[in-house]
Amino acid sequence: MRTLAVIPARLGSTRLPRKPLRLLAGLPLVVRVWQRIADMRLVDRCVVATDSDEVSSAVAEHGADVVLTRSDHPSGTDRVAETAHRAEFLDFDVVVNVQGDEPFVAEGAVAGALGLVTSGAFPLATAAARAAVDILRSPNVVKVVGADDGRALYFSRAGIPFMQDPADAPLQRERVWQHIGLYAYTRAALDFWVSLPVHPLERLERLEQLRPLAAGLRMGVAVIDEVLGPGIDTEEDLIRANALWMAPTTG
Repeated sequence: MRTLAVIPARLGSTRLPRKPLRLLAGLPLVVRVWQRIADMRLVDRCVVATDSDEVSSAVAEHGADVVLTRSDHPSGTDRVAETAHRAEFLDFDVVVNVQGDEPFVAEGAVAGALGLVTSGAFPLATAAARAAVDILRSPNVVKVVGADDGRALYFSRAGIPFMQDPADAPLQRERVWQHIGLYAYTRAALDFWVSLPVHPLERLERLEQLRPLAAGLRMGVAVIDEVLGPGIDTEEDLIRANALWMAPTTG
């Protein structure tokens, strides 16, 4: 099965203005994400999809594939779907959406989500990492709870799963999963997702993945052991990401 990775990059971010072009270790953030996915060699082709001439020029300058899309998409997945339907990409069977603010996305997360779809287990998949209970206090960190069969039950910015009795702390620790910003889809699942209207839960949480979940689409979750670095939503995230990128490694 041929796989296409698409990195949607919208310039009009509100929490971190001009996010795709903000610098991470001297290069635009979206370029760093493209480099990471391309270096993994898990997909047959990787392309940045943007509505901005400025982002397009910056990405192309660093050697990445880039396409210009419409500016009126309600979510990144809608932008990915437009890209996947371009003539030059119609022969790809599986599409991977890697959010443009995830420069530390783990190879295991990408491979895990891809594997759940290419194996036929799920038409749609994402990834999560086991995390410390501290993330439950942050609305900037998206959490996911999963069912025993590996599918996602719900995503939220709230602290889920909630612990009613402190005696259950060990149970909670096992189920604190931080969502990782990527999705793999069959073409049919991607087309079904974008055919749906924006759902009230999606609007309330500002989480696009609640749209297909509310419509009953089964979404697998590949769970890995840790998050390698922060997704970038705020100025503080960007500062931490630069510090982590520049930190010396031991080995």
